[in-house]
Amino acid sequence: MMDRRFYQPMNKKHWQGRVDSTENFEAFRWHQWVKPLNLDENPKEPIQGLGFAFLGFQSDEGIRRNKGREGARKGPLSIRKQLSGLPCYFKPEVQLFDAGDVICIDEELEKSQQVLSEAVEHLLRLNLFPIVLGGGHEVAWGHYMGVEKHLHNQGKKGPGIFNIDAHFDIRPYPEGGSSGSMFRQIADHCRATGQDFSYFVAGIQKQSNTIDLFKTAEKFGVQHILGKDLIETKQEKTKTAIDQYLNSQEHIYFTVCSDAFSTAFAPGVSAAQPLGVDPEIAIKMIKQLLRSKKVISFDAAEVSPRFDQDDITASLVKTLIFTVVNTRCLNDDLLIDIDV
Repeated sequence: MMDRRFYQPMNKKHWQGRVDSTENFEAFRWHQWVKPLNLDENPKEPIQGLGFAFLGFQSDEGIRRNKGREGARKGPLSIRKQLSGLPCYFKPEVQLFDAGDVICIDEELEKSQQVLSEAVEHLLRLNLFPIVLGGGHEVAWGHYMGVEKHLHNQGKKGPGIFNIDAHFDIRPYPEGGSSGSMFRQIADHCRATGQDFSYFVAGIQKQSNTIDLFKTAEKFGVQHILGKDLIETKQEKTKTAIDQYLNSQEHIYFTVCSDAFSTAFAPGVSAAQPLGVDPEIAIKMIKQLLRSKKVISFDAAEVSPRFDQDDITASLVKTLIFTVVNTRCLNDDLLIDIDV
């Protein structure tokens, strides 16, 4: 059972939108198909077939500790509003669930991350593909730990990490974790438990990372691609590097920080970037990763409605999630065949 102080089940009011038909599935939108999944009721039986579960992480505490611009706590609601109107391109066999929200209260970040890890592990145990909606990027620590626990329960090693981000997020954390320390925490955890730390990040901006962070990344064996190298003319080189990483992994935890994109595409973030990854390039990476069939969980972090303009950032994340879901469905031949 979930800790009720840190967990809220799905609010149906968060899923509303236009209705063209109540009978023709091919006219449906996601808000007509999503169903509640209350983790507080401790459902135990695995879901049959392919299913996705949205889980919000309402937290600004990691951003506050990192001295960033707070506002991402309301990101999950903003993203859900955008997801509601997406059309159903998958077959009716595919299930969508909303598992509610993990909430950081009273600055108890570590406790909320623990509850998040339990929720993610529970969703994976139910044979669902978790899609976690941030919230600050401190979501990554709890999310990773939930994936790792699930894999260990199956006798498998922890996942590799693929991150689209302007930052390494491997800063030290002498006063507690933040939205800038998660992957350092994971690295330390792996070292303490005798596991390999495998981390690939694409979109790194030099102006957003100190020389020491580049050296720390090298020390920990972090693979990275600079944002300036994620361009069309270098796509083949990027694809090869990602394929090599994928070939070295059994499972992937995939995370995207919205600040990887420029303010033209993502103004509503904690640390705005004048330059950033082209969303079209990111979508190509997402498809490459999902087609590997090794990605078992996904999150999108740091959508901050407080700084967003016309919901541009939430709309971008909506498009990324649409790509994740449809590519995952394509792997199982569960997309509706349409010639357009």
